[in-house]
Amino acid sequence: MSYFQGFVIPVPEGKKQAYLDLAIKVSPMFAEFGATRTVECWEESVPDGKRTDLRRAVNAEPGEKIVYSWVWWPDKATCDAAAAKMMADERMQPDDDMPFDGKRMIYAGFDAAYDSGDGGKFGYVDAIVAPAPDDRAGYAENAAKLDAFFIREGALRTVDGWGADVPDGKVTDFKQAVAAEPGEQVVFGWIEWPDKATRDAAFAKVMQDPEMQAIKPAFDMQRAIFGGFVPILDTDHD
Repeated sequence: MSYFQGFVIPVPEGKKQAYLDLAIKVSPMFAEFGATRTVECWEESVPDGKRTDLRRAVNAEPGEKIVYSWVWWPDKATCDAAAAKMMADERMQPDDDMPFDGKRMIYAGFDAAYDSGDGGKFGYVDAIVAPAPDDRAGYAENAAKLDAFFIREGALRTVDGWGADVPDGKVTDFKQAVAAEPGEQVVFGWIEWPDKATRDAAFAKVMQDPEMQAIKPAFDMQRAIFGGFVPILDTDHD
């Protein structure tokens, strides 16, 4: 089963290049340990929410931007084995001058509950993290229905991840980010678009489609957190 790690990271705007340089350095090491793809996306539009949002998820400070990223693995076993190897590898030890605060970064492992398939190189991403009732099959079925509309309107790929390894953090974590309650699981997903113009046109159509309006999301919209991002690194296409 396809498996990926999802990350949300606060990065000072002035350290964007330093962050990209770090990602370029470590992504080949991920591949060496079995990762099949690494993608890093930089904030383009991250709205403030009334209760939850991506900034609060990582206690973002003034002047910081949000990075939304993922690393694909063949399966969870490969990812877990790689984690042990990376912990022991001197090359993976953090530098003294890291371009972000690792204590506020949040990460988790997700099964790909629904994946429409690789649509090639993309230019814009709609990202979501949300709490969902612990019904994976129902969530995947709902995601397939919703995602069909986006694909029809020009999306290249949709991915919906189901929490498989969502650790508690000392400062921040995914559960806190979406105020997850007992009996809920964290979901992490995204929609890949060729560009923002295609995305905006699609949303204008989709939001007026009566069939789309009849499909209720399988997660709590009040606690879901969203953002728009542009890719800055994609090891499949860069």
